Amino acid sequence: MPMTRRHLAASLAALPLAAAPGPALAADRGRGGTRRRVVHIAGDSTAAPKTAGAAPETGWGMALPFFLTPRLTVANHAVNGRSSRSFVEEGRLDAIAGVLRADDVLLVQFGHNDAKDDERHTDPWTSYPDYLRRYVRTAREHGARPVLLTSVERRRFDAHGTAVPTHGEYPAAVRALAAEEKVPLVDVQAASLARWQELGPEGTEELFLWLEPGEAPGHPDGVRDNTHFRPAGAIEVARTVARGLRELGALAPFDVRRLEDPVPPEWITWPAAG
Repeated sequence: MPMTRRHLAASLAALPLAAAPGPALAADRGRGGTRRRVVHIAGDSTAAPKTAGAAPETGWGMALPFFLTPRLTVANHAVNGRSSRSFVEEGRLDAIAGVLRADDVLLVQFGHNDAKDDERHTDPWTSYPDYLRRYVRTAREHGARPVLLTSVERRRFDAHGTAVPTHGEYPAAVRALAAEEKVPLVDVQAASLARWQELGPEGTEELFLWLEPGEAPGHPDGVRDNTHFRPAGAIEVARTVARGLRELGALAPFDVRRLEDPVPPEWITWPAAG
C-alpha cells in the first residue's frame, strides 16, 4: 500500500523522537475531512508530556489544549532534558519538519538546559540564537508560523521574598532574535516571574512539584522541585502561552478559550508508559 500523507504523519508522530506528542496527528481531521491546524511544541521538560509514573509532574504543553478550541490540535514534541542544540542533533526537529504543514504553528521554548555545562550547552549570544534560527527557518520553509517563547521561570526567591530571575542572558537573547527575525514572541519568562512574585514563596508551592513523602507513588520520598510543575502550575503557564498567542495574532481570538475561566487540575491525565 502506498504511503499517504496521513499515514506518514501517523508514523512520524509515533516515533520515540516525538516522545508521545499530544493528540495524534493522524486523527487531525475535522468534520468533512478537513485537516485541523496543528500547534507543535518543541521544548524541554517544562513543556513535555509526562507518563503516569511521573505524576503529578505536568508539562505545560499537557494543559495547552484546554485553552484552544477543537479547531486546533496540539502535538507536544517537547522532551525532558533537551536544549535547543541537543533537540536538533538528535533529529527531533527533522521529525517535526516531516509533519509540519502550511498554517501550522511551531512554538519553540528552550533555555533551561542550554545553560548546562555539558554537550547540551549553547552560548546565549552565538550558538543559542543560531540553533533557534533553525527552528524558525524550518517552520517558514513549510509555510508554518514560528513563535519563540522565553523560558518559564523557576521558583526562586531571595531572603526578602522577591522572585529572582534564573536564566541569565538567555531570555534577552530570545527577545533580540525575535526582533531581528520578525518572529512573534511570547515572553513567558517575564510573565511567569511577575506571577511568581504576585503569589509569593508560599503561594507558588502548590504550582511546582512540591510533594510530601508518600503523597505520590512516583515520588515515594517526596520532592522539592522548583523547576517542574504540578497540574495547577502547568495550567497557569499554558494560560499565559495561549493568551500570548492570541494577543500576538499567532492564533485568532476564536481559536482560544477559557482564558478567564478556571481549568480544574483534575482535567490533567497521565498515560501509562508505552
